[in-house]
Amino acid sequence: MSSIENPKIRTIYTIVEETHADGQTVLDTPTRKAACAAVFKNPYAGVYQADLSLLYAWSEQIGEMLTQKAVAALGIDPDKVESYGKAAICGLDGEREHCAALMHPALGKPIRANVGGGKALLPSAKKLGGPGCAIDLPLGHKDAAYVRSHFDAMEVRIPDAPRADELILIVGVTDSGRPVPRVGGLTTGEIVGEDGLR
Repeated sequence: MSSIENPKIRTIYTIVEETHADGQTVLDTPTRKAACAAVFKNPYAGVYQADLSLLYAWSEQIGEMLTQKAVAALGIDPDKVESYGKAAICGLDGEREHCAALMHPALGKPIRANVGGGKALLPSAKKLGGPGCAIDLPLGHKDAAYVRSHFDAMEVRIPDAPRADELILIVGVTDSGRPVPRVGGLTTGEIVGEDGLR
C-alpha cells in the first residue's frame, strides 16, 4: 500500500449539457446532462503496483464529491436523477487497470447514495490518453438497464489533462432521457425496479 493517504487533486471540472432542440423538434422542456470530473495525481504512474486498494478508497471519497457536484449542477433533488454513468482516463505513464480500480470495486456505493438509489449497473468507460483526450461517458437509467430512451452518452474532455502522471475520474447524471426518443422498448412508466434490468 502506498504511503499516500489523500488524492492530490489538481482541478475539478463541471459540465452541463442542455438540449433545447433536436433535429426538427423544439423541446417544451430541455433535457439536461451534467458531468463532474476530477484530475489528480496517479500514485502508481510509471510503476507496477499489485495492490490497488488505495485507488478503491479514493474512488469513494472523490466519487461522493463528484456525484454531489453533478446533481447540484442540474439543480434537482438527488431522487430526481434518472440516468447515471462513470468514466476514467489514465495518463500515459499509468495503466487501464488504474481506471478499473477507480471505477469498479467501490465507486457505485457513493454514486447511488447521492442519486436516491439506483438498481441498475453503472455503465462505464475507460481509456489511456494525453491532455485534451476525449471520452464518451456512457449513461443509462439508474433503476432499469433496459430503458432504451435513456441509452446515451456525453463527451467529456479537459484541455490540459490528463498529464502523463495523472488520472481523471468522471461521474455523470441526467434529469431525463434522450430528446424525442422513439425506438421502443421498456418505458419509464413500465419500470419494476427489482433486479436492475426492468
